[in-house]
Amino acid sequence: MAEPILVAKSKEPIFLLPKMANRHGLIAGATGTGKTVTLQTLAENFSGRGVAVFMADVKGDLAGLSQAGANNPRVVERAKELKIDSFTGEACPVVFWDVFGEQGHPVRATVSEMGPLLLGRLLDLNDTQAGVLNMVFKIADDNGLLLLDLKDLRAMLQYVADNADQFKTQYGNISTASAGTIQRNLLALESQGADKFFGEPALNLEDLIQTQSGRGVVNILAADKLMQKSPKVYATFLLWMLSELFENLPEIGDPEKPKLVFFFDEAHLLFTDIEPAVEQKIEQMVRLIRSKGVGVYFVSQNPLDIPEIVLGQLGNRVQHALRAFTPRDQKAVKAAAQTFRQNPKLKTETVLTELAVGEALVSMLDEDGSPEVVERAKVVPPRSQVGAITPDQRKQIIDSSVLAGHYENAIDRESAYEKLQARAGEKTQSAGAPPVTGGEPTTERPQSSVLAEALGTVTAAFQPTIGPRGGVHDSFATSIAKSAMRAATSQLGRQIARGLLGGILGGSGRRR
Repeated sequence: MAEPILVAKSKEPIFLLPKMANRHGLIAGATGTGKTVTLQTLAENFSGRGVAVFMADVKGDLAGLSQAGANNPRVVERAKELKIDSFTGEACPVVFWDVFGEQGHPVRATVSEMGPLLLGRLLDLNDTQAGVLNMVFKIADDNGLLLLDLKDLRAMLQYVADNADQFKTQYGNISTASAGTIQRNLLALESQGADKFFGEPALNLEDLIQTQSGRGVVNILAADKLMQKSPKVYATFLLWMLSELFENLPEIGDPEKPKLVFFFDEAHLLFTDIEPAVEQKIEQMVRLIRSKGVGVYFVSQNPLDIPEIVLGQLGNRVQHALRAFTPRDQKAVKAAAQTFRQNPKLKTETVLTELAVGEALVSMLDEDGSPEVVERAKVVPPRSQVGAITPDQRKQIIDSSVLAGHYENAIDRESAYEKLQARAGEKTQSAGAPPVTGGEPTTERPQSSVLAEALGTVTAAFQPTIGPRGGVHDSFATSIAKSAMRAATSQLGRQIARGLLGGILGGSGRRR
């Protein structure tokens, strides 16, 4: 059994039991009250017990996990105050990631994996426009056209709009005005840097769940620039990652410790302007993903940032000080106080506004999965470095990583854009000539079958290679074979493989 994690000390020590760590958690509190240090303490303790960690560094001060600490006077003083024996500095094995590829290994997903639902959220589409986007994905699926990057999606949008009459009977009306709006919004999304995120090699989730010398790898996404340019891309990216983990990890029941702990910082961005139905599905995902060995910890300034239906699933809680300057603040204080199992010796609502930096109201789950009574406690300091690291230190870690060079070189293999461009060129050069499939002449097709004439060769050529990923770790053939294992052969399977919140939004086939 994994050793309990010492989180804080009151009159008695307060532990987080690794067996209960996949029951999720919440770290909350106003700016400057100690949330980041609490997150760092939990992350390094999970790592020390062989549990991989994923977190986003939105302020640039979590990189210190890669360096041994215990040399900060305030940290040393806190360790002495809490009577922590043998308090020495320890570094964690760290892998840096960055959507822009500047402060870590590039992290990408294909357009097909992201899917129309999350893309529609990124593009601020209305119902009609979202319907057109769904039809574009469906037509691409049905004709074996891979949507890997944004130019593939733009080419497919253009093709569908130009041939809307041919698709009307099978797929429904396609508004060219809606297609134009999607195109314009795609350009705006590209200006925010999203074009760097879509493409290949796509992120292999197995690379996030690794250990080194018995310690779990801490994956840190450099998100400061991403947060500045597009908070919505940041939130949607983390939601995509969480849904991919939910969809692809196997069930392992109730493990002695998680295989991955996922910290969702700035969690309020996830739930901004979210539809009630999607919110319920997120709650379902949070509830079920624990059986796959994943613990999810939301980090936010205010507990009211988290919908009540999700908040109820967060069993392990560290609540730092809240401010009560406005009516909303006062409501938040009262709401936060009511979420704890009350301690008759503690006026929770009053204490919440009096907590000092590094103090918190703490309640963890006991061995039976029940929340313990809330205690006012001082959080244990981290053994790794508190604060940022130098660019040279970061570069050395990136260059020495086992993943160095793997994700750095983008792959632009033949997909929808190239196929549609090639077909358009052939039609221009041989206007009126019979279409060619697989290099061999075919019999003339009926004039009414315009779609078959336009996409016939594409369908035949791409049938053996359908898959959202490819060309990542192995040869193209091997990678495509792996993709086929991830994506079901049915239309529903392809939708699930995209990661549109996995099966929980794509259908009921994989719900539990």
